[in-house]
Amino acid sequence: MLAGAMALSPAKADYRSGAGAPPLLLSPDLTEPWVLQLQPHRRQMRPQVTTRPVMRQPQRMERVRHMGVAPGAAPQRQVQRQVDPRFLPTTVAYDGKHKPGDIVIDTEARYLYLIEKGGFARRYGVGVGRPGFEWAGTHKVTRKAEWPDWRPPAEMRKRQPGLPVHMAGGPKNPLGARALYLGSTLYRIHGSNEPWTIGRAVSSGCIRMRNEDVIDLYNRVPVGAKVHVR
Repeated sequence: MLAGAMALSPAKADYRSGAGAPPLLLSPDLTEPWVLQLQPHRRQMRPQVTTRPVMRQPQRMERVRHMGVAPGAAPQRQVQRQVDPRFLPTTVAYDGKHKPGDIVIDTEARYLYLIEKGGFARRYGVGVGRPGFEWAGTHKVTRKAEWPDWRPPAEMRKRQPGLPVHMAGGPKNPLGARALYLGSTLYRIHGSNEPWTIGRAVSSGCIRMRNEDVIDLYNRVPVGAKVHVR
């Protein structure tokens, strides 16, 4: 024996002699016959098996449930609820025949123009009547209302029996924050609680605007102003 060699500790000595071998810890997927051959003199001993806790991975269903979709249901495509930037208010050059203070509505392009002095017009995006509900003509603003009540006409309630006879004004009211009534017609220029419909043909003939836009128009236009719809 070398003089500088270190003596084995009692624990290590017992282990090598086989007297104090520690229990064999095996994972469930390692209980193969070749493992049992590691201790041939103790083949009858049932190996002590230990399992490690499995970390659960976050499931997609948990995220779906958080979004309000029923477990097991396919997530629905999110509805686009933003206004196309080209329908946001802006000032444009105008050299037409209408006078300052007139309103011109281009139902095909889905724009409303408030004619201003100096060869300019303030332009807003609008929603217009769906197919079968288009109209054109010239009228005057005969009345203005803030947070107007809604009384669907009888013709509309006949087409849609679920509509109320009357709905008080407020954020949930389809007429939105302001309304400008056009002559003796059933049509209005009004706000909307569905601003993502601006630029589309979805109404029953009324001209829809974002609430913030119809408030701006309301403050600029007096009763008696001419409205040209084409």
